[in-house]
Amino acid sequence: MPASIESARLLLPLAVTGLAPLAIWLNRHNENRREAVSFVAAAVTFVVMLTFVPGVLAGHVYSYTLFTILPGITISFGLDGLGIIFALIAPFLWGLATSYNVGYMRGLQEHAQTRYYFCFAIAIFGAVGVAFAANIFTLYLFYEVITVFTYPLVAHHQDAEGFAGARKYLVYLMGTSKLFLLPAMVLTYVLCGTLDMNLGNILGGIFPADVVAQHPNLVRLTYVLYICGLGKAALMPFHNWLPSAMVAPTPVSALLHAVAVVKAGVFSVSRVILSGFGVETMNNLGLGLPTAYLAAFTIVVASLIALTKDDIKARLAYSTVSQLSYVIIGVTMLTPMAVQGGLMHIANHAFSKITLFFAAGAIYVVTHQKKISQMNGLGRKMPWTFGAFALASLSMIGMPPVSGFVSKWYLVNGALQAGQLWLLLALLASTALNAGYFVPIVYRAFFKAPVIGIEDYKEAPLTMVVPLCFTAAVSLVLGIYPQLFQDFIRVFGNY
Repeated sequence: MPASIESARLLLPLAVTGLAPLAIWLNRHNENRREAVSFVAAAVTFVVMLTFVPGVLAGHVYSYTLFTILPGITISFGLDGLGIIFALIAPFLWGLATSYNVGYMRGLQEHAQTRYYFCFAIAIFGAVGVAFAANIFTLYLFYEVITVFTYPLVAHHQDAEGFAGARKYLVYLMGTSKLFLLPAMVLTYVLCGTLDMNLGNILGGIFPADVVAQHPNLVRLTYVLYICGLGKAALMPFHNWLPSAMVAPTPVSALLHAVAVVKAGVFSVSRVILSGFGVETMNNLGLGLPTAYLAAFTIVVASLIALTKDDIKARLAYSTVSQLSYVIIGVTMLTPMAVQGGLMHIANHAFSKITLFFAAGAIYVVTHQKKISQMNGLGRKMPWTFGAFALASLSMIGMPPVSGFVSKWYLVNGALQAGQLWLLLALLASTALNAGYFVPIVYRAFFKAPVIGIEDYKEAPLTMVVPLCFTAAVSLVLGIYPQLFQDFIRVFGNY
């Protein structure tokens, strides 16, 4: 097959995820067909993505330019070891989330379900576009698609609390992208004459050596603007939108935290650092460690805040703020072990955190309870839900044999490689803090006497319980067999 045709296959997952929202709207009067569209589109997209795996593992970088806007500014798509991680996760979890959505939305008889599934599908389209972006301009466009079409999801309940949370969500994410990300993109183009990233090679990025030598402070400024502009990564102080967005239905929270939004944020930060600036420029300008220390601060402070929250979704939200910074601390330490640990955590966190939110939603559908203090004894009535929650909690804490342990093992060794004692201490402290806010939930559920009547409670519908048990099982598999994503990272970093 000619190389151009081979790379043009990149358009197929984009076409499937792009047409799925239209098909959902056309089937709006038949809820079974409407929801079947999401299942079929997720399955087709995932299968197509699998066809790229052998080529990526062989070191091939796919690239395809759709059209040129200006010299150096194109709509271009590419796929390498880093991109395929996010591109596999998004459609895979979309299919599981759709099953969960059916149980949740029908169980609570939610309104505006067609709009809900329509926007959910467009968010996945945006996530696939971000994963495939071969340059910063393309990444920016799809990054904004995610922001715009997740706003109706956050505001889904259409009450004062929902609109307030959605407004903060939009102000933070659109504000940071317009104030910081857009100027960063302009500065990059002025300095380099192109926005094309160096896919498949983490050493050299966009910025030529002579530009770095002649304008080091401008390059540093550009980097700072990128870090501030990618607000979906939830680095402090640009994190507050994330807890506020928890007013959304729980499946939307799962989408925000595990599938599309925050994963697009940390993926974009990783892509800009490793394929945009490159390890050499990051080291020469001393850009990595200051960012790593900001990430360490975010990890510890967000974990401390999580300890104070009795609302389960609020606690999970601050946990996400903390856990996202594992990715950033890894890629900014710039040692091989740390980078691998950070990038692996994109996948490991996705499966564990979606399990936790799925479990929280199942609990709400059955009991209408959000307060952790009211969950005593529920594990006896909902053993599958709380068992999956416990397994995902172990992953968040970093206990073997679950996937989060692998991420932390690499990150701790990466900190030792970098000789960074304070970063090492922050990672170890986060483990204790994670245990501090997850273990009490599991202990209450299984070992404390109920504080409310729980006699009539039972497991949520199978459409909800099966996906959350499955994602918990995947977390376990990724802990026992981390090579599933590790090989992509090794190819990408040439380790």
